[in-house]
Amino acid sequence: LKEALSFGRKKYGRDFWALKDINLDVEKGTTLGIIGRNGAGKSTLLSIVSGILQPTEGTVEVNGRLVALFALGAGFNSEFTGRENIMLNGLILGIERQEILERFDDIVEFADLGDFIDQPIKTYSSGMRSKLGFAVAVNVEPDVLILDETLAVGDAVYKETALQRMYELRDSGTTILFVSHGMKTVEDFC
Repeated sequence: LKEALSFGRKKYGRDFWALKDINLDVEKGTTLGIIGRNGAGKSTLLSIVSGILQPTEGTVEVNGRLVALFALGAGFNSEFTGRENIMLNGLILGIERQEILERFDDIVEFADLGDFIDQPIKTYSSGMRSKLGFAVAVNVEPDVLILDETLAVGDAVYKETALQRMYELRDSGTTILFVSHGMKTVEDFC
């Protein structure tokens, strides 16, 4: 604000580039692991690829149905039940209503929330939200799947189930961009 009021005579900030001179070409069916310290630009890169952020310079081209999982469960309406949020989230991802209905039972089964599926999301723990968000994302058969610290939340059983599903998607030819702080996870998965 001070800078704007000085009409350009005084500069109070400095330009900051989270990413610069990035040229990334990921072939169909590739699983790309991205690892780096906090603030290195990993999430910024994925946000630009997924279309959440627009690059200051350059272009991004993604071919196929893209599903991005950042904060799992983001985009859910906390007043809606898990069932209602499955429909909402699927529509937000651009999935036709009929396709969501066809996959609905698989999503509910994968989420494994029991009777909580009929409770408002505001009653869910962060792990439960994660399970539901992941269940929707991996059951809509994306061509490109972006995962940012997806396995950070949840119990050991959930993590194993989620990792198994990610292996299935990888092996079926889904292109995956995967960020993790765990080098072992990236080595094993990618």
